[in-house]
Amino acid sequence: MRLLTVLSSILFAIFLGFFAFAFSQIPIPTKLNVKFSDLSMDARKQVECLAQNIYFESAHEPTEGQIAVAFVTLNRMKSGRFPNTYCDVVKQKTYFERYVVCQFSWYCEDKPLAILKNNGLTTRNNSLYNSIVDLSLNFYLNHDKMNDPTKGALFYHADYVSPGWPNMRRTAYIGRHIFYNKTKWNA
Repeated sequence: MRLLTVLSSILFAIFLGFFAFAFSQIPIPTKLNVKFSDLSMDARKQVECLAQNIYFESAHEPTEGQIAVAFVTLNRMKSGRFPNTYCDVVKQKTYFERYVVCQFSWYCEDKPLAILKNNGLTTRNNSLYNSIVDLSLNFYLNHDKMNDPTKGALFYHADYVSPGWPNMRRTAYIGRHIFYNKTKWNA
């Protein structure tokens, strides 16, 4: 009887996952004619930076949340107010008084950087990361065919923190993240 309950729970979870994916508002092209290894060295580097950002910012979010993080990174690149490559956006640091502040908090944290330094994130040993690399490659090649669920957001934070950002307009709430755009820019 317990086995039947477990099996029915698993089937129900699979059904819900399929239903959520099938009716998602974000069309995600699934057939890739280009493999990661087909990309130039620079393109591979950019996809890796994007994948690392998605992994450390939203690995356990729904696919829409992972794509939202990718779009924030892309929106920053296109804005003219941030660097113009995925890697430079992800690794950007600013200086506030005596402190260094990373645009994406994981990049200033010890644990993620130690994982990267020790080559702990590879497609050989982490299936979650492998799926995020695939998503990142797909995004890199097809972002122009996708709808931006953040509606142009340049910023976001987890829903359990309150940064008190001034001049921000909320654009979306996806998974555990709230997305924003600035209403005014200081010159």
